[in-house]
Amino acid sequence: MILLTTSRRPTGRIRTFCRDLANSIPNVVRVNRGKMSSDGVAEKAIELEADHVIIVDRWHGGPGKINLFVVSSTGLKPVSPLMLLSAICLRRELKEGTRRVCSSVVTVAPEASSNLGKVAGCLSQFLGLPLQSFDEAAENHRVSMHFSFDSKRRSQFTFLLLGRMVEIGPRVTLSKVIWEVSS
Repeated sequence: MILLTTSRRPTGRIRTFCRDLANSIPNVVRVNRGKMSSDGVAEKAIELEADHVIIVDRWHGGPGKINLFVVSSTGLKPVSPLMLLSAICLRRELKEGTRRVCSSVVTVAPEASSNLGKVAGCLSQFLGLPLQSFDEAAENHRVSMHFSFDSKRRSQFTFLLLGRMVEIGPRVTLSKVIWEVSS
């Protein structure tokens, strides 16, 4: 199980983004952080029997970065990659964005770079979702967490309804991926 929470003072957009992520990724439990410290988040994760934690941090009033952690006996231990965000598009902002379905597979666009493939592989492993080719996923799964480039060649991931090839969101555009994370 994965615990998903926010930074300490989230905006409404960050809370909605976290709700969209929780509705898009299986085995994710969203928890309101309130005044909980990072040790408090670790204790809550242990209480919920979650072994992974995702924290969405604030930057200039909106979602700014996605931090990944594993729960250890000493608290939260950061794992790579650290994803800095340049933009998000919520489910409600997309035409088909109201569906409550969870991704069951991770796919990568054929034209994606090796770096984007590496991000997809790490998230696949972190979330416990298989990484498959797009054709294989379309045959066996209903929804995909899909990694690709946008029109400006920026890395992004979104959630696709595979049968109809419709984006259901949320869509996350990455500005930078940091591989060296410190404790």
